[in-house]
Amino acid sequence: MKVLVCIKRAIDYNVHIRIADDGSGVVTDGVKHSVNPFDEIALEQAIRWKEDGSVDEVVAMSIGSDAVTEQLRTALAFGCDRALHIATDQPIDPLTAARTIKAVAENESPDVILLGKQAIDDDNAQTGQMAATLLGWPQATFASAIELQQASARVTREIDAGLETLDIDLPGVITADLRLNEPRYLKLPNIMKAKKKPIDSSDLETLGVERAPALTVEKTSAPAQRPAGTMVDSPKALVSELKNKGLL
Repeated sequence: MKVLVCIKRAIDYNVHIRIADDGSGVVTDGVKHSVNPFDEIALEQAIRWKEDGSVDEVVAMSIGSDAVTEQLRTALAFGCDRALHIATDQPIDPLTAARTIKAVAENESPDVILLGKQAIDDDNAQTGQMAATLLGWPQATFASAIELQQASARVTREIDAGLETLDIDLPGVITADLRLNEPRYLKLPNIMKAKKKPIDSSDLETLGVERAPALTVEKTSAPAQRPAGTMVDSPKALVSELKNKGLL
């Protein structure tokens, strides 16, 4: 059984995001990037399956500039068998990413495509669903638990009303939620070994992927600052202040 794990390079979640002075987007130069946290959870799940013998091969893939090889080496340090770099210097929207995943899946023939439920930079939460639709495969999104079987998977997913359990046939697409697992800390020997492993490279043209219509960002701005709160010294003053603001 083979698992294809899709990962995205994103600004590290510990970094304070700054808006570019010209409003063209966020500042990325000189900023630490990491594997998107939800994709890291997907990586951890795939490696756990490999360690317990549920799967035979784990392949990681990422789309982007040469900089994404850093995150692919992180995937190799986790324990992935191979890494695929789909090279492009253009921004990637969810539909183009989904088309690329479809093309790679047709070449690799994985039993499971595993990725995070969303990326923390754009928060679209669309790529997994689009990839499953393009492939015509069953999907289970927002997974908080997965029981992998020979030709199917039982997935517990988080929904607004609580938890929902689905049985899907394989091959299928599964997106990982926060509570699926806690990713491991990488050991230095594994990191060093990953630096010497080869990364297979391709591009959108070679895969025959048609880019989706481009989205144009008109302006990026920081949210308005919240006004300062008002201190009150009694419940009566609190009620009065709420009435003054039209909240009561």
